[in-house]
Amino acid sequence: MRVLIVGGGGREHALAWKLSQSPLLSELYCAPGNAGIASLAECLEIKADDVAALTEWAVAHKIDLVVVGPEAPLAAGLGDELRAAGLAVFGPGRDGARLEGSKIWAKELMRRLKIPTADFAVFDSYDSARSYLENLGDKPVVVKADGLAAGKGVTVARTAAEAAGALEELMIKKKFGASGERVILEEYLNGEEVSVLAITDGKELLMLPSAQDHKAIGEGDTGPNTGGMGAYAPAPVYTPDLARQVEQKVFRPLLRGFSDLGIDYRGVIYAGLMVEGGSFKVLEFNARFGDPETQAILPLLQSDLLPVLMAAAAGDLAGVKVEWSDDAAVCVVLASAGYPGDYETGCRIEGLDYFNRSLEDKMVLFHAGTAFRHGDIVTAGGRVLGLTAWAGDLSAAVESVYRAVHKIKYQGCYYRGDIARRALKRPE
Repeated sequence: MRVLIVGGGGREHALAWKLSQSPLLSELYCAPGNAGIASLAECLEIKADDVAALTEWAVAHKIDLVVVGPEAPLAAGLGDELRAAGLAVFGPGRDGARLEGSKIWAKELMRRLKIPTADFAVFDSYDSARSYLENLGDKPVVVKADGLAAGKGVTVARTAAEAAGALEELMIKKKFGASGERVILEEYLNGEEVSVLAITDGKELLMLPSAQDHKAIGEGDTGPNTGGMGAYAPAPVYTPDLARQVEQKVFRPLLRGFSDLGIDYRGVIYAGLMVEGGSFKVLEFNARFGDPETQAILPLLQSDLLPVLMAAAAGDLAGVKVEWSDDAAVCVVLASAGYPGDYETGCRIEGLDYFNRSLEDKMVLFHAGTAFRHGDIVTAGGRVLGLTAWAGDLSAAVESVYRAVHKIKYQGCYYRGDIARRALKRPE
């Protein structure tokens, strides 16, 4: 099979790494890819959101399956264009991608479907939103941009001043452009966040192991939110009983809601949950594989991923079974100094050869923001690399990843040293 992966981050490297192990694969391409993906796939000089160019290329090269990684091309309708051209696509069309492309649409859908979620209010003017905040007093509140913001459009404001500042960034300073023209002010929830993903063909669900992302830049979950500074899987707080509840109260109603709206959703549904005391509420939905959660989840998959994605794209997921390892995995993201704000790029990365080893080592280095320059691999993004290790238990996986992470060196290298610490402190 000839497969095209759209995207060029750590998530796409993880997908390329897993798909490259399939005996069904004949040729693998990635647009645009990165310096790490280039060792597994032919990287194309086509941007991930160039819908017309991607469609033309995929048709001309008779691609059997297109796997869309990032949210932006999904929201731009890449899935629709590819399907209209007769190609199999793993990823929803524009209508389904609204699940992530508009937080307001998703929240109103949850309310309509009675999916448990935090209380919220929607505003399209700064003055009305500011008035609402003033009436809240100094209560913590979550400020969200309606549209796509690369995972950075959410502020968990613990004070009135912080909430007002976030609102001004979105609606007055236009930090995320049109994405912040409408905002959600949402009830602050206590608990632990858990990411739950499911592959679907629009009718059936294949639930994946849970994971816990670490969105804040600083240790102890301090500082501004990022696209994710690390993840581990599975998350101990997500019990088998909770998993049953989430499938029945979140994913099944959502599929029925899609069907009622005439949305044929084929791809991944990502639910971000807040869990406390055995109960949960949905914080958000995404319309694609999580990043960095995918880098922690896919190493635990013992089955061939390619036929699973193909079955979902074909609307034929019924009866598909997969096997998962009993191991635990942890991914630590190495970022550029200054991220998620301004950061330097073009820094030479040293130590990559240490990770060119066999699968038996239970460790893999995924590239996110990297590029080639004059024969060297250099930094090319805020999140540069993701180092994943897996072992028989989470403690061993954490020990393994942090024993190796210092092998990587580049100017301004930064990573959190507390990924999965919350789980390790959990009482048995």
